[in-house]
Amino acid sequence: MKQTLLVAALLAVALSACGKKEVAADAASAVVEAASAVEATAASAVDAVASDVAQAASDVASAVEAK
Repeated sequence: MKQTLLVAALLAVALSACGKKEVAADAASAVVEAASAVEATAASAVDAVASDVAQAASDVASAVEAK
């Protein structure tokens, strides 16, 4: 009887530990997806700022030439 309870307890612990791995994998997948989205957004922001800087540099160069 004690062996049956011990086996049942060990089986319950093993199954609960297995279930947590799936949650961790799902969480890791969500983090990767979020990181990809952030990276894409950051790349767009960098491109926009670079374009603005290039335009400002062109404006300054034109103003200097006009003087």
